[in-house]
Amino acid sequence: MRITQYTDYGLRVLIYLGLHREEVTPMPAIANHYGISSNHLMKVTQQLTKLGYVESTRGRTGGLRLIRDPEEINIGKVVREMEPMDIVECFAADGHCVIEPQCQLKGILGRALRAFIRELEQHTLAELLKNPYELNLLFAKTDANPSR
Repeated sequence: MRITQYTDYGLRVLIYLGLHREEVTPMPAIANHYGISSNHLMKVTQQLTKLGYVESTRGRTGGLRLIRDPEEINIGKVVREMEPMDIVECFAADGHCVIEPQCQLKGILGRALRAFIRELEQHTLAELLKNPYELNLLFAKTDANPSR
């Protein structure tokens, strides 16, 4: 299974904001840290705001802030909310497959997808932040060396 870059960036934003809970972080700072286009990350942060994970404030002192406790942010739920789950055409509402009546692949992939999501649902953002000291060291190194 593979998640899209969009969902990956969403999880990265949550990790970054989880490590900087006391701050309002400008979105370009997060984009710069990860080497992501600000325009692309803007779409991701808008979705996280819409989903109620992040608060966004405008203006010179504006930015992003995590508004939910990391213990309450379920990784599986975030992935389900951000990720299109149509891993093959026949999963889509308007999908059509000529071999569908006899095909066993849809069932196999459906079970694999459910197992993937079940595993992700066992984890919270708080688990991803368990070693904040080490993670902050990594953040400091990458922020100091933007040419990575």
